[in-house]
Amino acid sequence: MRDKYGVLHDVYCYADSDVLINFLNIKDADKLAEAEAAFSAARYRNYQSAVTSLGQLTLAHLQQLHHYLFQDVYSWAGQLRTVDISKGTTRFCNCQRIKPEADKLMLLIPALAQINNKDAMADAMADLYCELNMLHPFRDGNGRAQRFFFEEMAFLLDYEILWPPLLQQDWVKANVAGVNLDLGPLQHIFRQALVP
Repeated sequence: MRDKYGVLHDVYCYADSDVLINFLNIKDADKLAEAEAAFSAARYRNYQSAVTSLGQLTLAHLQQLHHYLFQDVYSWAGQLRTVDISKGTTRFCNCQRIKPEADKLMLLIPALAQINNKDAMADAMADLYCELNMLHPFRDGNGRAQRFFFEEMAFLLDYEILWPPLLQQDWVKANVAGVNLDLGPLQHIFRQALVP
């Protein structure tokens, strides 16, 4: 039995399982991952943003994006997790500290408008991405919601993000490197992805 986040058993999962309780009542982790990807991709394609300023990029907005993406699959879509989680050797933010830590990070976003160099912008976004990733505010679907959030942020800063084709393991390695204070791999990804 897989235990993606090292919290064998928690209230989000079916009894004696590490499969997240879902509206589809799928109890096989691989099948759930496929269904989740299909539903969230369809939602992503149909999204129309109403965000017009950097000040609107808040934790509440990140929660709205998560809810939008995963509303077809999980009853807790958009809700902050209530259990502590880790992945490999990375322990994510204590669930009781998610909101205060996220609120502090979101206050940094408007200052990005002062950066007028693409590489400096990419590096600043990579740093903020790493910090937000350490919060891992949702029980699952954090990466997709966060990348979606950063795409909106980039648009408001007169950029577009075109994520380079990466294997999931390379994306994970870049995030783990950031946790270990090496932002180089994430900065490289953001420098490739950010287009004026």
